[in-house]
Amino acid sequence: MQDQAFTDEFRTQFDLLMRLRRDVRRFRTDAVDEAVLTRCLDAFQLAPSVGLSEPWRVIRVESPAARTAALKNFKAANDAALAGYSGDRAQLYSQLKLSGMQEAPVQLAVFCDDATDKGQGLGAGTMPEMRRYSVVSAVTLFWLALRAHGLGLGWVSILDPDRLARDLSVPGGWRLIGYFCVGWPEESSDTPELETLGWESRRGSLPVDVR
Repeated sequence: MQDQAFTDEFRTQFDLLMRLRRDVRRFRTDAVDEAVLTRCLDAFQLAPSVGLSEPWRVIRVESPAARTAALKNFKAANDAALAGYSGDRAQLYSQLKLSGMQEAPVQLAVFCDDATDKGQGLGAGTMPEMRRYSVVSAVTLFWLALRAHGLGLGWVSILDPDRLARDLSVPGGWRLIGYFCVGWPEESSDTPELETLGWESRRGSLPVDVR
């Protein structure tokens, strides 16, 4: 493959794609075209992975029983998280919509296979967490691919990962990276919803230390 010379127009569009990526909580219930979803999932195969270990393991959560278990998991973890706040912060937290699990038509649980032999341990001897970082890299490419097709992704992290692993009956060496809701967002924005609602604000620039 020859080196690709990207244009200024492409770079502008790529910058816009990153700005509009967003962590989506509010979905329409419209179905997602299977061909489009498959194409976006192909981004996993384009992702870098330590030692070419490709440790990502993707489960599509479809059955009512599995979805109910995941939603109950979220609600229990969310109640526990709310109990950790007080005063105005607790009031604000209680008003946040932190998952699209009741609306998103596609839901995925993505794990890292920490026990994989693929890659022969290259690059993970001193930093075994590199396998998990590899999965996160793959998720990021998947996220951008979805957005390029007009779809949104919501990363649900308010969960008990061990409970979810048991409910989905995954192998013991798998570790949850994230539970992902996928679908058509109700709206697009270049501002994080948590910033819009006053939970936190973004830094104006990236601080870089020089040593």
